[in-house]
Amino acid sequence: MRLSPRSVPVRVLENGGRVVFFAAVGIVSSSGGDLPPLSAVAGIIVLAAGLVTVWQTAYVQRFSYEVTEDTFDIASGVLSRREREIPYERVQNVDISENVLQRLLGLAQVRIETAGGSGTEARLRYVSRAEAGRLQELLGERKRRATGEAEDGAEEGASRPAIETEILFTLSDRELVILGVVSADLRLLGLASVVLSGFAPQVAAQLQPGPDLVSLAGPLLALVGLVGLWVVSAVTAVFRYYGFELRRRADELRYERGLLQRYSGTIPVDKIQTLRLRENVLARALGYAGLVIETAGYGPGQEGGSQSAVPLAKRERALALAREVEPVGAIEFDRPPRRARTRYAVRYALAVAGLTAVLWAVDAVTGWLPLWYLAAGLLVAVPPAAHLAWRHRGYHLGEDYFVTRNGFWRRETVVVPYDRVQTVANSQSVFQRRRDLGTVRVDTASSGGFFGTAAAAVDIDGGLADELRERVHGRFRRAIHRAAD
Repeated sequence: MRLSPRSVPVRVLENGGRVVFFAAVGIVSSSGGDLPPLSAVAGIIVLAAGLVTVWQTAYVQRFSYEVTEDTFDIASGVLSRREREIPYERVQNVDISENVLQRLLGLAQVRIETAGGSGTEARLRYVSRAEAGRLQELLGERKRRATGEAEDGAEEGASRPAIETEILFTLSDRELVILGVVSADLRLLGLASVVLSGFAPQVAAQLQPGPDLVSLAGPLLALVGLVGLWVVSAVTAVFRYYGFELRRRADELRYERGLLQRYSGTIPVDKIQTLRLRENVLARALGYAGLVIETAGYGPGQEGGSQSAVPLAKRERALALAREVEPVGAIEFDRPPRRARTRYAVRYALAVAGLTAVLWAVDAVTGWLPLWYLAAGLLVAVPPAAHLAWRHRGYHLGEDYFVTRNGFWRRETVVVPYDRVQTVANSQSVFQRRRDLGTVRVDTASSGGFFGTAAAAVDIDGGLADELRERVHGRFRRAIHRAAD
């Protein structure tokens, strides 16, 4: 089987633009500042586009794939050939994505991820939408058969009972609008407000309004900038999660989402590493939360292995759906000791002092910030900020799950099944040791790496941190033994 012939123009547009751009840059840079004749530029661009078309046509013609009894085989390459065999038992996700142009041409991209891989194992760019759906179903069936999850004794091609599909969640229009409103990262908006408030008056002065209008134009520009950032965040979220639907089918969760870029993906239940309940301060005030499921691989259009199972729902509904995936019982959090709150107050006070010093230095050099000292007024917010940071932290040591909670502006509750734990470690920074505090981090296959976000019990009692690490490790071993039996 081969890629669709209609994939040639899409691939030419995707790759030809870069070639033509670099060709044009090369022409201009080699001309010594004098623009060459337009006919010469057009000729070289046409030649570059022609070469790209020939190459992409040859690539599509030389690309083939086959669904065999035991493996999914791919052969590719124009000058240098590459052949791959992907065993079905290693297949983890089979995902489909389509942008606007691809949908107009009836095409889709298929991505195949394997267990233990660091990214996409195979990519078919592009096949017909019907073929993409067929491959997603067929590879899922072959995977279940290879791992012993399908019914034994079924003949190849024999009729099988239809697998029931249950709709778990559909994002309503009202929830989509609310998602757009609460999607802005309020931490970034807060930082932007400080920057814009300081520099907007100078920008307004450059526009040369009357002196009496500078004081009004500066805050107005800052407000327009913040509203613009909020609107961009809202539109991006609406485009990303338009038409979101989550379904359960056999041992998989399947979702579809997207307006301009349409995604259809699978989340293998047995590959789930962690569940994350996310609520920024605005969503939390309205009683909403999002549920993110993390696997060991990638998620189409997502970062790492994070995949939104529920982009936004009433918090109780999001929790109920989380319990559909993992039967987490009642959660009661243990908070850090009260001396951790003092640590936060000192940290925030030092941050305010540092900000005030930076603004003073900027004003000393440029004279742009005559009211730099107003930043010191943020010290008033230090005690409540420290209390809120302390109040929204905690951990829960359950029989089957370890649960942590952190963050005020963007609170995140992380649920880790003990049988998915990879490492448990406790640590103490220099400042934590001064107050006999420590942090216990529980890593899974989805939270490793430099930018990993492990479940963390932060700023707990130093002596308790050692005990907690041992208890989590003990429950991990017990869960592994229970699974082996």
